[in-house]
Amino acid sequence: MQPEQAVEQSKPVLSKRLILVMAIAAGLAVANLYYGQPLLNDMRVSFHATSWQVGISATLTQVGYACGLFFFVPLGDSHERRRLIVRMSIAAAIALVFLAVAQDLWWLYAASLAVGITTVVPQMIVPFAAHLAAPAERGKVVGTVMSGLLIGILLARTLSGFIGSEFGWRAMYLIAAVIMVLLTVTLRWLLPGLPAATQTPYGTLLKSLFTLIRELPDLRDASLLGAMSFGGFSVFWTVLSLYLAGPQFHLGADVAGLFGLAGAAGAFIAPAAGSITARIPAKYTARLATCVTLLSFLILWLFRQHLIGLMIGVIIMDLGVQATQVSNQARIYSLSDAARNRLNTVYMVTYFLGGALGSFIGSFVFDNWHWGGVCAASSILLILGILGFLAVAPKALMPSHDPRDLIN
Repeated sequence: MQPEQAVEQSKPVLSKRLILVMAIAAGLAVANLYYGQPLLNDMRVSFHATSWQVGISATLTQVGYACGLFFFVPLGDSHERRRLIVRMSIAAAIALVFLAVAQDLWWLYAASLAVGITTVVPQMIVPFAAHLAAPAERGKVVGTVMSGLLIGILLARTLSGFIGSEFGWRAMYLIAAVIMVLLTVTLRWLLPGLPAATQTPYGTLLKSLFTLIRELPDLRDASLLGAMSFGGFSVFWTVLSLYLAGPQFHLGADVAGLFGLAGAAGAFIAPAAGSITARIPAKYTARLATCVTLLSFLILWLFRQHLIGLMIGVIIMDLGVQATQVSNQARIYSLSDAARNRLNTVYMVTYFLGGALGSFIGSFVFDNWHWGGVCAASSILLILGILGFLAVAPKALMPSHDPRDLIN
């Protein structure tokens, strides 16, 4: 018997209960990245700061997440995954408490960066689930876990909006820390232990990321498109609570949180987008979805004075962003079975760097050009993503005869 066959046969059984636990865990963990968006105006008041100054905290959270993805997620290939997930969950709980007690802007910045760095558990859970699943069930299992992650993103804004409105923004982060402690105990108890998949040294794992970037134009193209899509998305969500609190509406964090519910459709687009990519190449469906997101910002600008119009724009925007994400991931996962975790690392690091750029741009353009600047900046990022293949991978959309090009 080959060693690989022995490992395959010794893998723990992936029960429906374990799949559900992984989906819930991914949603609860990823929520840490999004609690702050409806609370930025409350933070601004608390620290007597400008919109741009508190917007930096959202940017640093995204930058921290990108750093955590780059430095910690590849360890899932060379370390026992349950232990790694538990340790990162504990670290996230500590970072959340650090953020909850921030006394000035620099403290807020440091804590926001720490929360981002430690909140990488979702991107460890998804490949863990994929590894445990039988090949025939892998797509369904990953889709279920991803649905939990998307719902976590959705509900994070709604929950933090209501908690922040009733008890203040600090209370939300203390509650989040408690959630992470409970999640740590649950995952330590229910996740199976699993030996490391490889003994590849850490430095070699990191170096291989750059090799993948250099050799796979489809990875470069998908990563840039995803980054610009999430960048436009982040421009909007970074300033929404500030816009709603302004003279046009005079609304609080609770209403900003309700906009998260308007994006519920995004959590249900993943299966549909996945089935479409089985018939149409993912590199095309991803661009079509990004065009849908671009349309949403036209709606958000035209109906900027009406809450219903803003809600419709949010629904369309979330549909476009989630469909782009699913199509891009379907595309990169087909490039290599052996390097799937590292392909995901490259993609997600770029994705959240795009989100960090969007968060930074959002607070800046809102201070200087208000809502029109927000919609224009988002649209420019999306257009750069759609046309970006011309710069990073000019042959990525052309038929390829390279045997290494396994896409579609």
